[in-house]
Amino acid sequence: MRKSYSNQLRLDSVPIEQVELNLESRDRIVPILRALQFLYSDRKLIDEILQWIATDVNSDSRTDTGRTGMEYWHICVLAAVRLGCDFTYDQLQDLAENHRKLRAVMGVGDCDDRPFKWRTIRNNIRLLRPETIARINQAIVSAGHAFDPTVIEKVRADSFVMETNIHYPTESSLLYDGLRKIIPQCVRLAEAHGVNGWRQYAHLLKKIKQLNRDINRIATKKGPRYKKRLQPLYRELLKKVAILTQRARDLCLLTGQRLPEIADLFGTNTLQALIVRTERVAETTRRRIIHGETVANSDKLFSIFEPHTQLYKRGKAGQPMQFGRQVLIFEDAAGFVVRAVLMKRDEGDKQVAVRETKSLQNDFQNGVKRLSFDRGFHSPDNQRELSELVDHLCLPRPGVKQSAVQLDDNEFRSAQQNHSGVESMIGALQSGNAMKRCRDRSEIGFERYLQLGILGRNLHTLGRMLIARENQNAAAAHSRRKAV
Repeated sequence: MRKSYSNQLRLDSVPIEQVELNLESRDRIVPILRALQFLYSDRKLIDEILQWIATDVNSDSRTDTGRTGMEYWHICVLAAVRLGCDFTYDQLQDLAENHRKLRAVMGVGDCDDRPFKWRTIRNNIRLLRPETIARINQAIVSAGHAFDPTVIEKVRADSFVMETNIHYPTESSLLYDGLRKIIPQCVRLAEAHGVNGWRQYAHLLKKIKQLNRDINRIATKKGPRYKKRLQPLYRELLKKVAILTQRARDLCLLTGQRLPEIADLFGTNTLQALIVRTERVAETTRRRIIHGETVANSDKLFSIFEPHTQLYKRGKAGQPMQFGRQVLIFEDAAGFVVRAVLMKRDEGDKQVAVRETKSLQNDFQNGVKRLSFDRGFHSPDNQRELSELVDHLCLPRPGVKQSAVQLDDNEFRSAQQNHSGVESMIGALQSGNAMKRCRDRSEIGFERYLQLGILGRNLHTLGRMLIARENQNAAAAHSRRKAV
């Protein structure tokens, strides 16, 4: 049984709109709480947002029966604060139970001793779809644009890699990851159906682990002809992988389970998916290590558990290689992230620029007048098509002479001078909103994590805007970042 929020005000609480925040505090939670207060005061807007949340949370359940669940407003507040302030679920539980201002904005009284267990918080936030959080973001941006509608006219865009939460991938470690999950699942499945043949599973795991260690030891120390010395160990490991994955397939057939298919490669972490992924890694390992072939990144898997992970070599200082997914963001003149897109594994900057700019213009009724990218988005087709979508395009061409011609345009020069500010936004997202490395699992969890980080950043921007309108000199209203 759930409800949007409590209509009955407790004696030990104050109305959410009247909660007094310390505007002289520079802690990042203050602007977020102020923005949440503003959303709550707009009944039409908050009812719409909570209805979106209710649709996700109760997609397959009823709201009028059963035990009492978390209120939709509580889910909204805790989801916003989680990455808005870069909190873990344990920190979120402690604050939900002890932080007086956060509890007051949630509508929880001082004497209300209800628990907010971290698993309950996590399970409820996981019910939110990325598309729902993106709609909430759009509602927040629209609320901010109501104070200054002109800020959408100037937009700057850039991409960055948000890493997945994986260890450094090597062929041997990935094969070991796959087998150490396949074997225990096969043991449980065989025991449940009375099938013999998996009695020595502990010995098998020990042998595979030792092979992985031997390979890592040689690969780390290197030495003369180390690649040749690796091949016998890899051959033995690949032989065991082939035997065990085939036995796992046979077990699925014997027990009436669905056989593994290629479609399971990017599915949920089932036994079938683990078998297919381990076989894919074994195939690329044989091609690269045994036959000496060069394997394209599109054919590789960089994680057994996060198969959507991609390798990016962008030449960044200190980070020549990054394992994760590429994200494209658009920032307006007020500092709102008006659009955030998770690119496909095989897409680059040049492939998405036009498509996402069209979507941006559709969302804001062609309100974007000036748009800036960096040189990595340039192509002749992009120059032509983007120029048709916006009045003033800042997309530098490669080469000194071509760039000099573009700099004769004052609007182009102004946009290029301000474009580096989007790097500051990316830095704020990575350091302040935990978007350097995704802590959630699966591809849909990755996309949800992205949208939650953007939600926290936009609420922070809206909160600072509201505080500045109330008290320009308040410490909570200040920001070192400059407008576009």
